[in-house]
Amino acid sequence: METYCRICPRNCRVDREKGERGFCGAGAMPRVALVSLHKWEEPCLIGADGRGAGTVFFSHCNLRCCFCQNHEISEGGNGVDVSVERLAEIFLEQQARGAAVLDLVTPTVWAPWILRALKLAKARGLTLPVAWNTSGYESIETLESLRGHVDIFLPDLKYRDEKSARSLSGAPNYFEIATKAIQKMLELVGSISFDGEGQLQRGVIIRHLVLPGHRHESMRILDWIWENCGDRVQLSLMNQYTPMHRAKAMRGLNRRLTTFEYESVVDHARSLGFTRCYVQEGSAADASFVPVFDGQGVLR
Repeated sequence: METYCRICPRNCRVDREKGERGFCGAGAMPRVALVSLHKWEEPCLIGADGRGAGTVFFSHCNLRCCFCQNHEISEGGNGVDVSVERLAEIFLEQQARGAAVLDLVTPTVWAPWILRALKLAKARGLTLPVAWNTSGYESIETLESLRGHVDIFLPDLKYRDEKSARSLSGAPNYFEIATKAIQKMLELVGSISFDGEGQLQRGVIIRHLVLPGHRHESMRILDWIWENCGDRVQLSLMNQYTPMHRAKAMRGLNRRLTTFEYESVVDHARSLGFTRCYVQEGSAADASFVPVFDGQGVLR
């Protein structure tokens, strides 16, 4: 990587090789918190037999979401430092376990290291579709470096309003940055493409978590997606918001999402014409769905 870090839109320009830490807190070696087969991703990512997505959860993040379920790794930085060589081995081990895809979770701040590991793993037989599971707060230059190496992008599109982005995730210009990133992702991998069993091979899944008190903002996010992407992407509308981390003490966010709030956003998606849209029935809003970040699968 370059001496001064410009991997994400924050453009901190710190020298991570010399131990300097930017906003995300990441250092000079990839840090991984959990390697697992995850069966709670979207159906097109877990295989027709439900065997699971091959998740690799990376530590550190360039956002500071007050409701983050994974805050112990995204902010706390818990995890195990690994070499690029070991990271390539982890990718191949996920394939050997029968993973449907290689699901790289919060990979952004490690992009150069991951890219080197992917090249090593592919030279040694990695054939799984590679998914880039991200907050959407990405730089165009970093995304371009992934051309030909990532098959599936799973960006969040969290906020439409600048106030929401700054107060809830500390992310200036989030909507402008994330929408440009999504358009770049579409350029890189094209329209959504499935195999005969419904397994996603290439394309973009845009995830949106509906927040309590923010249903109208969610609807305006859907307006943008429909106007700019239409059915070239898969939409995933999530109702799993759980008051966690700092949000437990924040007025308006210290409650669950109501059925009315979620269903009104789903109805809006239908009215716009979305046909490729995952919705959640019942509630996944429970802390029991949060993985245990115990370092499983990271070391031999």
